[in-house]
Amino acid sequence: MDAGRNKAILWMVAVLVLAGIAAFMLTRKPAAPQATFTTLDGKKIALDSLRGKVVLVNFWATSCPGCIHEMPALMNTYRKFQARGFETVAVAMSYDPLEYVRQFSEKNQLPFTVALDKDGSAAQAFGARVTPTTFLIDKQGQIAQRIVGEPDFAKLHALIEQTL
Repeated sequence: MDAGRNKAILWMVAVLVLAGIAAFMLTRKPAAPQATFTTLDGKKIALDSLRGKVVLVNFWATSCPGCIHEMPALMNTYRKFQARGFETVAVAMSYDPLEYVRQFSEKNQLPFTVALDKDGSAAQAFGARVTPTTFLIDKQGQIAQRIVGEPDFAKLHALIEQTL
């Protein structure tokens, strides 16, 4: 009878361990890709160099109405959280002409880093196919949230608060 009882206990332990592993795998956030962004002035910024900060990566285009519409809210978000270790990188898509991106950035005085994804490698690494697409990356370099379309900024701000 002890052997049967021990066997049942071992099965229960095995089931609990497997359930724990499954729960861990389902709640684990994916790592952000190894991406390097090129700013409008040609400076290279590796996403890994921002580890330890909460980073918002926004893929956008000057020809995208939703992107243009959300830009003031992205600027306000950056200003609200920047002093607490929050960074924003606005990545213009490869089809966006450099001069259009530069003019838009200067005209609107974008306060955060603006990059141009000349060869499309950053968008490809992130799987960003449409604009706007936004990624919130936590301090450990994991994707906390992926948003396709314009974000609900109240929810985004709550998530940033939580992630900081």
